[in-house]
Amino acid sequence: MKSEMTNAIVTFALGAFALLGLIFALQIFFYTRDLRALQVHAFEAQAGLMRVQQLQAVVIDATAFNQKSPNPELTRILQMTQTKPAATK
Repeated sequence: MKSEMTNAIVTFALGAFALLGLIFALQIFFYTRDLRALQVHAFEAQAGLMRVQQLQAVVIDATAFNQKSPNPELTRILQMTQTKPAATK
């Protein structure tokens, strides 16, 4: 009788640990997939930020060049690229 009770407890514990192992494995699978997707988005955002910084550097260089030797066409292009301040309410 005592052996059957011990066997039932050990079997229940083994089943519980197997179920927990499965749950944890699925969590790791989904969290890893989400992490990889976030890393891709972070890389794309960083690449976009680098492009914006490069364009800002080009605009600054073009503005400095235009101040040294004014050119009406370059002035028109630079005026089109200037950002407008956000409207305040």
